[in-house]
Amino acid sequence: MFIGICGGICAGKRTVAGYLKEHHGFTQIYLREGLDKKADQESKGGANGQGTTSPGGEIEPTHVFNLVDDLVEFVTKRWKNRWVTTDINSEAILDQIFRRPFFILVSIDAPVTVRWERYQARQPKLVDYKLEDFLCDSDKHLYHPMSGLLPLISRATIRLLNTSSNLAHLYATLGKLDLTNEDRLRPSWDQYFMQLASLAAQRSNCMKRRVGCVLVREKRVIATGYNGTPRGLKNCGEGGCPRCNGGQGSGVSLSSCLCLHAEENALLEAGRERVREGAVLYCDTCPCLTCSIKICQMGITEVIYSFSYSMDIETAAVFSQAGVRLRQFIPPANGLIHLEKA
Repeated sequence: MFIGICGGICAGKRTVAGYLKEHHGFTQIYLREGLDKKADQESKGGANGQGTTSPGGEIEPTHVFNLVDDLVEFVTKRWKNRWVTTDINSEAILDQIFRRPFFILVSIDAPVTVRWERYQARQPKLVDYKLEDFLCDSDKHLYHPMSGLLPLISRATIRLLNTSSNLAHLYATLGKLDLTNEDRLRPSWDQYFMQLASLAAQRSNCMKRRVGCVLVREKRVIATGYNGTPRGLKNCGEGGCPRCNGGQGSGVSLSSCLCLHAEENALLEAGRERVREGAVLYCDTCPCLTCSIKICQMGITEVIYSFSYSMDIETAAVFSQAGVRLRQFIPPANGLIHLEKA
């Protein structure tokens, strides 16, 4: 696994890298350009000034690379080991690394007031360096049209918001996130099919909620479905279903709803002869009671869902009686994560 870390000035990049090294056996690797830039900023007393030694001591010369191609080649030959770098400073560098299936990009940021306090604690002797100077450097670091890091941060799989002032608490929170979970690199079968269900949901035209479904047998997709009005009727999003457009509450007046549910569409597409024993239904929302009865009738073996619905208890009771396994899938946390809330 290879983790790249980028983010704002004094956001905590080195701290997260240190955590990975101390607690998960990662080795830090460097680009010469990044080290030279840090050394230059340190000599000038800049806001991003950092020493050229890692928290664990002197940098190993064999772990410093002049070119990103050399770094990528080095890691590729040793992809089973764990590597981390904080020297991803441009999209050109990221593009070279991003294509590798063992790489994940993590960004880290914090409110500017928090980062200013950290900077002051790190550089207490620079009395002539004011908050206005820090803000200018921070804006340039993130938003400069040629060298700003915002485009990189937007491509991060995990975006950490680090407001912690306690190292032990930060490390404990990072431990709960399970940053080394390899499902983020290559999705498990559950995650893969659930992502397909979520993609199917994007085709929904139902005004109440988007729902997607995937039918699977022997790890092969049999059918997909999403909710919306039947063929030949006006789309729900165009006023085709009075119930959905009337703002009825969840589970209310379902008998008057003209929309087919995602599960129904998938089952209709597959047909009884294609489902057979061992079929698994993935749905991004737990099936309603009406759909659960049809799922049982079709002989589905297992139902896996992401989000709860208002009829989960009733649905679970039906599945339990019919011998259909039901479980909720919770993927590893990605996207924006506030470490104080994690």
